[in-house]
This record gives sequence, C-alpha cells and structure tokens, in this order.
Amino acid sequence: MAIDPSKFHLVNVADTCSVWNILSSARLHSAAKDARCDFYITSFVRYECLVKPRRAPTTADLELRRRLVTHQRNGSFKVHSCSIDDLQDVKVLESRKRLGMGELSSIAFAMKIAQAVITDDQKARKLAQAAGHPLIQTTPHLFSWLIFTGKLGDSDHAVVVDQHIALEGDLAPHLRDAYHLALQCRLNARTSSPLPSGVPVFATPPAPSSGNTRAP
Repeated sequence: MAIDPSKFHLVNVADTCSVWNILSSARLHSAAKDARCDFYITSFVRYECLVKPRRAPTTADLELRRRLVTHQRNGSFKVHSCSIDDLQDVKVLESRKRLGMGELSSIAFAMKIAQAVITDDQKARKLAQAAGHPLIQTTPHLFSWLIFTGKLGDSDHAVVVDQHIALEGDLAPHLRDAYHLALQCRLNARTSSPLPSGVPVFATPPAPSSGNTRAP
C-alpha cells in the first residue's frame, strides 16, 4: 500500500495490532498526541486487548495492557460499540480473509463514521480496500508523517524503533523504511518548486506489507 508522508488523517479507529504498535513506543504515542491524533477502539478490540484470557502473558503484553488502561483513564482510546448491522457491510467479504472481530469491527466502525482505520494487518487492509473504504492507514505511515512534519526529529528514530522492539514489536524494518521515505520526501520538498498551497504531494512507492498480527 502506497503511503504519503506529507498526509495523515488525524481521526483513526484502531484495531488490536495497531493499538499495541502505537503504544509500544512512548515517544511515538506522545508525538501523535501532540500532533492532535485521536485513536478510538471498538468494544471488540477492547475485549481482545484487555479481557480475552491469555495462557501465558508476557512481560511486554502486561506492560502494553497497563499502558492502554492508563491512557483510557486519561481519555484516549475511547471505546465505541459496533452493532451487528454495522458489520454487515464487511461480513460478506470476511470469508475471504478470515479476520477476527477486532479487525472487522474496526473497519466497519471506521466506515460508519467516515474516518480512517489504522491497521498493521495486511489482510485487514485488503478487506478495507475491498469494502471500498478510502481511509486506510498504518503505524509506519503515522511514524513517517511525524518525521516528515517535524513532530519527531531524526534523533527520535532510533528511540522509537528501540522502544518498539523492547516490547516485542515486529514492525522495526517497516518503521525504518518509513523513516527513510519521510527523509526522501522532505528532500524532494526542498528541491522542488513549492506548490501554491505550500504542501507538496508526492508519488511514493508501496510500503512493505507487514502481515503483522500482534493481537494475542
């Protein structure tokens, strides 16, 4: 999926894997909040994140759950219900992808409220595209945009990646690619003639699909 580091939709419905990936780096999440990004989750995603039993939860899993609870107390990652009727638009297509209710409900609710769905699961992205949803984003896209717009500096790159890896995240190669893409686009913006709006738009190569399924 192609990403444009110069653009990012601020209101997002996050599925389980993207919740964990965003929260895996305190630096990334803090910058996203400062940039006025809002993340919402469905009741299905809340169940997968905080209620669904784990056989042997890891230290990383416990820390991510603690962070989510803390941020929810502070008003972030607000939970919204998703009805059976809401799911009908994507349920017909789901048989091809075999996704969980967290991904399905995130796509359905994002379509309902006409906001972005943020997911790091390749199958979920393809399902959202098949359902005709135009606003599909990923955690690497968020990172790339924060770098491009200067909300994160070059020195933050290694911090974000290291924090992500420390909590057992598996997006490090894609975060690094997103960082270099942001730098290239920023260089293009400096060397090209400015558009009247002052915000250049770039044709970017497809971002590598992670196939990440962080949901426990």
